Amino acid sequence: MTNNKHKNTRIDKWLWAARFYKTRQLAVKAIKNGQIHLNGQRIKPAANIKQDDTLAIKKGPYEVEIEVINISEQRGSATIAQTLYQETEQSIIKRQKLKGQLAAQPKIINEKRKPDKRGVRDSLKFKRGE
Repeated sequence: MTNNKHKNTRIDKWLWAARFYKTRQLAVKAIKNGQIHLNGQRIKPAANIKQDDTLAIKKGPYEVEIEVINISEQRGSATIAQTLYQETEQSIIKRQKLKGQLAAQPKIINEKRKPDKRGVRDSLKFKRGE
């Protein structure tokens, strides 16, 4: 892991090294789709990232705001990757609130495919009134 305060690195490499995306190609795709904002601006995959930059990363229904602490171009373990950034307090609160809202919503049953064994049993119990 490189820990140089003045070193700039490509944002797609950093997102991969920080384990936000499994491959650099997925990181590039997310950047091109506008799911990543650097300091409030839309960016290109070759944009440089440096310490103290703020990133907004949108993945599914969640939007995470992080502050870059360290720079690395090498993918390491998850514990090392967590030392590269810190999530903001507002982002943590917002994410936990959304997680609670999503958990409270009823699950949508996909009726387009055949039910599995458990699904058939549950359906029969429901029809019998059990």
